[in-house]
Amino acid sequence: MASDLDQLIDMGFPRDRAELAVKATGGLQSAIDWLEKMQDKSVEDIKAEQADAAAEPPELKPGEEAKSLVCDECNKKFRSVAQAEFHGTKTGHENFSESTEEIAPLTEEEKKQRLEELKEKLALKRAAQSEMDKEDRKKNEQIRMKSTKESQDIKEALQNKERIKEAQAKRAEKKADDDARKRVLAKLEVDKQERKRKAEVEKAQRAGQAPPPAPAQAPMPTSSGPTTSKPASAYTEARLALQTASGRVTKTFPVETTLFEVAHALEEEGMQVNSFSTTFPKKTFDKTDFGMTLKECGFVPSAALVLR
Repeated sequence: MASDLDQLIDMGFPRDRAELAVKATGGLQSAIDWLEKMQDKSVEDIKAEQADAAAEPPELKPGEEAKSLVCDECNKKFRSVAQAEFHGTKTGHENFSESTEEIAPLTEEEKKQRLEELKEKLALKRAAQSEMDKEDRKKNEQIRMKSTKESQDIKEALQNKERIKEAQAKRAEKKADDDARKRVLAKLEVDKQERKRKAEVEKAQRAGQAPPPAPAQAPMPTSSGPTTSKPASAYTEARLALQTASGRVTKTFPVETTLFEVAHALEEEGMQVNSFSTTFPKKTFDKTDFGMTLKECGFVPSAALVLR
């Protein structure tokens, strides 16, 4: 049968502490309780306390030999002073008496049963601690997942807003381009009809006939619908849809701004400008034309330009 010291060491207790526990108590259960109580104290402090306790042994009654100690408050008996002190510390009991009654040692069967009880108690304690650790890990994981999900939701919401904003900007630019194209086509059609009318007038004059009546001019289409547009002279600003190497940008300038000033403003934003080109009608304004104003270039009220 293994000794109490060997059994404590097998349970995982350090040898130096196990030796002190066996010395301070009288049984395996008491030793384990003692180790749990003293777990926050250093070995040096424990030895010092034991030395102080040994320096003041309890007095014996005349003519009697003390074989045990008994607690006057609960009648529990102890083999040693150290056991009684441990009991007093644990329960708060303060009154002890010497007894001539000798406490019989545990039988091998009792020791075996006590050891099994202690092992079961330790196993239950460790299982409870393991369950608490598992629950703590689960809570921490739930907190981490919640935090991750909230961060992901915020990120997705911001991305959705950016996509909506980009889509709105693209629709606005496309509409501006379409409106500008419609105005250019309408102007081309007006110019075409005017050339045709002039040709008919000249033809009638050569034939000695009366000139045909001038047709009523249809209103120029605008971005807001088929209402009569304002003349270019009524606008004070020009809206430019600029196609750059990195994408489309929209800028607004006063109508008297020169192409040179527009190019300078764009270059300050990191865009290199050598010329401005229109698609309808196809025309290029290079640096020799940069002295012209937006109004003089026909970019009022708006125009779609390609930067080169």
